[in-house]
Amino acid sequence: MIAPTELTGQSDGHLTALSGNHRLQPEAASAFLSMQAAAKEAGFDLQPASTFRDFARQQKIWNDKFNGLRPVLDADSRPMDISTLSVEQRCRAILRWSALPGASRHHWGTDLDVYDPDLLSEGKKLHLEPWEYERGGYFYALTRWLDVNMARYGFYRPFVNDAGGVAVEPWHLSYFPLSEKLSTQLTPKLLLSAWEGQEIAGYDWLSTHLDEVFQRYITVCKGAPSCIG
Repeated sequence: MIAPTELTGQSDGHLTALSGNHRLQPEAASAFLSMQAAAKEAGFDLQPASTFRDFARQQKIWNDKFNGLRPVLDADSRPMDISTLSVEQRCRAILRWSALPGASRHHWGTDLDVYDPDLLSEGKKLHLEPWEYERGGYFYALTRWLDVNMARYGFYRPFVNDAGGVAVEPWHLSYFPLSEKLSTQLTPKLLLSAWEGQEIAGYDWLSTHLDEVFQRYITVCKGAPSCIG
């Protein structure tokens, strides 16, 4: 278990360096490095695109999207005109692709987004959108390798089934031995406590509907080994 402030991204004492500015919990980092070495033997340069993200960073992402300063995508990865949406509609649209500040799995030090820079076409930018990882996309071969191999290193994809909540994220891996335990620690009460004194766009609607938001976007079974057998 980790401290509540670590769970919500407001402190980082649970982390160790992975590479560059990337950080994970020590056990998750060790497992990823082992998987990275195996991927290299198979011809892939498996790299983290994003690992730990603190509360302030997630807060900026959320608030910028809510206020139209950062694109919000629809179910087909197309930018939406968020100015036409109600507060509830904005929150739900953002929650399809981005976690609430304090509720992101990237706070935990167990989750990361991955890609292979060698497979990215020259002159192209990484978008972290499903089409890049699906058949015909840059990283489809890497996706298939991870399908077969990631579980032996303890990783799985938490966002693999789209049930109308969070969209499918084939790039997002989670270290199951740690993240499964942490997922039970995060509660609406703890999240509201983390929000005290913070600017959270859409707060009034979110705080009123937080139990339903948790059920649909945060604590639903997202493809963990314990869920899918």
